[in-house]
Amino acid sequence: MATVAATFDARSDTASKFEANPATRDSAWVKYLVIGVGLTYFTIFLLLPLIAVFVEAFRKGAGTYFAALVEPDALSAIRLTILAAAISVPLNLVFGVSAAWAIAKFQFPGKNFLITLIDLPFSVSPVVAGLIYVLVFGLQGWFGPWLNEHDIKVIFAVPGIVLATIFVTFPFIARELIPLMQAQGRDEEEAAISLGASGLQTFWRVTIPNVKWALLYGVILCNARAMGEFGAVSVVSGHIRGETNTMPLHVEILYNEYQFAAAFAVASLLALLALVTLVLKTYVEWRSHRPVAGEQVS
Repeated sequence: MATVAATFDARSDTASKFEANPATRDSAWVKYLVIGVGLTYFTIFLLLPLIAVFVEAFRKGAGTYFAALVEPDALSAIRLTILAAAISVPLNLVFGVSAAWAIAKFQFPGKNFLITLIDLPFSVSPVVAGLIYVLVFGLQGWFGPWLNEHDIKVIFAVPGIVLATIFVTFPFIARELIPLMQAQGRDEEEAAISLGASGLQTFWRVTIPNVKWALLYGVILCNARAMGEFGAVSVVSGHIRGETNTMPLHVEILYNEYQFAAAFAVASLLALLALVTLVLKTYVEWRSHRPVAGEQVS
């Protein structure tokens, strides 16, 4: 009790010092100016465009809105977007967890090089990434003649879209897990192994539970990027309507054809995805910082 009281008194003394020192307190007008600038920026660049998407989508009525969504090319774009995300996210999940576990828990030659490779999609333009796949798998690319002889289509087909999506999204999960695993260290894993647990048991019962919220956070961001990717997918897709157009590409085609209501209708689905992602992201952040039952809050 004496220790708690001393700690409380020390905090009270620190707080009183800050209150007594006017140099540590901003004027009211500064506070309101900063808040006003932040709210203005949020309203102009985030809230108004989001509202405009839904207003334009329903401008010609709900009938036109839903007709644009059930149109065959739109349904094909939705299915292809979901397919690309359904393939790329699980693959990136396996890679991200494996890479983070190796980097955070072990020392090995080429570790820094692996970290650099993970960050590569952040520094390379998505359009350049798409061009790389064209140079490798295109008809005039390195493997193009062989693929053509065996009637295997990668570029301007679903495999190319999946490859491009994987490339631009694979850092997200690994980059969420690496700092957390490094901060947690290896003490719990070493304790589990010393008590007789196997490496696989340690991974599933110690490592994964400790990073589950960061893992879910990375999966959410990875899925959102996979469904909204435009640059790399645009290069490798060929823009074949009903076959290789994802939702962002379908929106572009409709807009260029002056079908504004249909373009904004499909765009509203992507906006809804962004809102759902934001809600899930907020929940995961809240849940990850929520104290476990019985845990003391410092």
